Amino acid sequence: MTHDSPNQHTKLLSFHGDILTFQCKLPNPRDGESRRRSELAFSRLTFQQDGCTFLKGSGGMAVINRKSSSDVDIVACTFALHVTNRVTSPCILLIQSKKGDVFKYSLLTLSSSNRLEPHMEFKLPYRMKDNVTILQGPTVLWRHAGIVFYTSLQAGEVRQIPIKLSLNCIGEFPLNKRKIFILGYQTQSKECLKDQLDAPGGSKTMGYFVEDGQVFNADLILPHAYSSITQCVFVISAEEVNSVLKSTVVAATSKKQLVYFENGIPREVCLLPFEEPQHIQMVNTGRNGCLFAIYFNDGHVCAVWKDTFQVASCWSGVSSLHVDDFLSCGTDQMLLVFGSQSPPVDPVDLFLITDLCGTTYSHGQESSEGQQASDTAQENYLLTVQALQSRLQSGLTLLQDLQRDVRVKERVLRQSVQALTDLVSGREHILTQTEQEGLVSLWDDEPEDEAIHEKRQVMPVVPPPLVDSLWHRVIEDRLIVGVILSTESTISTESVTLSILRERGQSQTPAVIQTHSQASWFPTPSPSTPSPLSPCSHTEPAAKRSRRAGASGARATHRLAVTAVTDLTPLLTSGSVKCPIMLHYVHRQGSSASVTAPGPTVVQCGQIQVDIQVKHHPQLMTNSQLTTDEAREDLLSLLAVLDAWTFLIHSPDHTLCDVAGWIQTSMPCERLEISPHYLLANPAGPSAVMLFHWQHKTPFQGELSVHCSQFKVLQFLDSLFGFLPASCSILPLRQRGGDRTAPRLAHSLEKEVLSLKQGMSSLLHGEEEEMEEGKKSSGVKKMEPPDPGSAEGLQRCREEWQRDRERSRRLLSPLVGVERYRRLTQSLTQVQLEGDVAALLETQTLI
Repeated sequence: MTHDSPNQHTKLLSFHGDILTFQCKLPNPRDGESRRRSELAFSRLTFQQDGCTFLKGSGGMAVINRKSSSDVDIVACTFALHVTNRVTSPCILLIQSKKGDVFKYSLLTLSSSNRLEPHMEFKLPYRMKDNVTILQGPTVLWRHAGIVFYTSLQAGEVRQIPIKLSLNCIGEFPLNKRKIFILGYQTQSKECLKDQLDAPGGSKTMGYFVEDGQVFNADLILPHAYSSITQCVFVISAEEVNSVLKSTVVAATSKKQLVYFENGIPREVCLLPFEEPQHIQMVNTGRNGCLFAIYFNDGHVCAVWKDTFQVASCWSGVSSLHVDDFLSCGTDQMLLVFGSQSPPVDPVDLFLITDLCGTTYSHGQESSEGQQASDTAQENYLLTVQALQSRLQSGLTLLQDLQRDVRVKERVLRQSVQALTDLVSGREHILTQTEQEGLVSLWDDEPEDEAIHEKRQVMPVVPPPLVDSLWHRVIEDRLIVGVILSTESTISTESVTLSILRERGQSQTPAVIQTHSQASWFPTPSPSTPSPLSPCSHTEPAAKRSRRAGASGARATHRLAVTAVTDLTPLLTSGSVKCPIMLHYVHRQGSSASVTAPGPTVVQCGQIQVDIQVKHHPQLMTNSQLTTDEAREDLLSLLAVLDAWTFLIHSPDHTLCDVAGWIQTSMPCERLEISPHYLLANPAGPSAVMLFHWQHKTPFQGELSVHCSQFKVLQFLDSLFGFLPASCSILPLRQRGGDRTAPRLAHSLEKEVLSLKQGMSSLLHGEEEEMEEGKKSSGVKKMEPPDPGSAEGLQRCREEWQRDRERSRRLLSPLVGVERYRRLTQSLTQVQLEGDVAALLETQTLI
């Protein structure tokens, strides 16, 4: 296959691995009248790998016109199938222009004996300008004045398509019949096609088969939305199944897109780097897959992988593109012939042969684009290998952690079973010193030591924190409750939480609602603080918590905000509900005081009233210029309910670009007046809100925090990758918020312990019941104590002793039924699997 630049005097055509050159030689004015004639010269060029050049082989010449009053030019050249002898041969369409208004066209074919033979001639009152196509037959198709014409030996004359179409493309299907098709936008009314189509009229994409004149619905090939922007089409496969056309095509559009269609449904889209596509060819590279080679106007060429549908490489300054097996290796390669400023010595002087899979031959030019593409591909391979190695190492580490957890759980299960067995048997369970050191006390009801009690009596009383304000907001189906404290540096953000209670109702004690709490300091008194509102997680390491605590002690004045997020739906069982709010905190040991609180302290902050009829939505999402306390509460609520994603952006080669400026222009975003460090995206609703916080670490490194949903952050990262240079790297840091996996893990572990306890108790209790039932069924009755003096009494004592011995043995080493034990292990395994999944999710959240 071949595509030449339209302004090229010598036409090139690839055929059976060779290059055919065609050139019209005009008559010389200095020759005599009898010697003036127009000729068409051709030659065959074969590529030699040793010398990396094309060698001229056979050639010939044919006289086109013996009169000097007409000019001869080549309109198009390609190869087509002759329907009479079923042989594919090169075809050349020539035009002979005269001084009148008649243009004579001649279609020549090159035979296997290297002879140019006339195939057919026809005349037109105009010159063909665009969309000239030669397909099987050979059939010549073109467009003039908005009408599509065609001619062939089978047609015997020049014919026009009976329906008026705004032509989109012309092609052929690999079918037994009705191969040549024309796609276009139907411009006639409904009545004009009433006898040809059963579908209702109106604007739609139509198709027309040239062989039998049948009209079909082109939506099976191209959807109507793509009909007006499609520039060229390449048919990959087509077949008729139960009189229904099934096709797979790729189309290049005027919107710089390459679209992959399956039965008229777009499946893949690739953005093209150039405009005005003219022709699409497919390159079969063998085991490495297939490529789509697209030729554009102004000499641009782009290659796209079929499997990944990604751009593989691009070239510019190409005068012609050819696809064939030039190396005689059984697969296709691309031949790119480049233009030259000076007249070339050979038709193929500057060229590049490549399949983008390691095979490259070039001559007369440095293939910088190809080398750049090769270097980029090698770099991509290295990055891919590094990413896979990193994922493998992470997976191995996670697997080792899970195996260690499994071993710990198995050890705990064995110890628990032994402890339960001892408990049922009435024996004392003795723990080793190592086991005692590994235990953690969950509660302690014993009286405290007198020395500790006396020490606490002499310690000063720490005043509780003062609650400045209590607020709540409703964002979609989540309820956010927050308090702002005014206190000295005696409370750590890692040891303060907020809980929501449900009003008592019929019960005596209020029920605690499951919430997720976080705390943040504001305002920021020093530039070293990353944000005026910096959320703090409860799962940081102890060393990091101590450093943060030390840094917090250096603050002169600050206020602490604590928020809690819970599901709103269970609360709205009635129109209005009141919820008490409780603050839980632990005083930390600070340098300014030697005071240590005895334990967790609970302070009642007040109560909120949630009414389904009253709106409590944040006003900050509609007006970013607010500077009131309510606006600060809105921002705290958004930070609490949104998932937080932090990324480290590193540019090793040059200074990092203005990421914050790009975010403001591309999203678009507005800077919050209440906290200028944050950018708020203009949302279409509460679910689409996005908060950004950008902080420059160094001129080459910065940290970006994104508060939004997971789907939104994926969309944002896709746009960010397109903006940043290829040398920049984006590393995800620890995610805050997430799916709230910690409560799920705690619930799973609690469920696992309860299932083990209840399962073992029911198993052992069921065994005792079976023993009692066995005694009853065997007819053993309560009798008087036997007399050891008689033989019968002695036998009864011996039987009683045997039964007591068997009962003691079964209590010490109980035996259970196989079916009952199997049910227990299955239920415990299911519970353990749920706990493992929760632990895995929590581990991934903390990475």
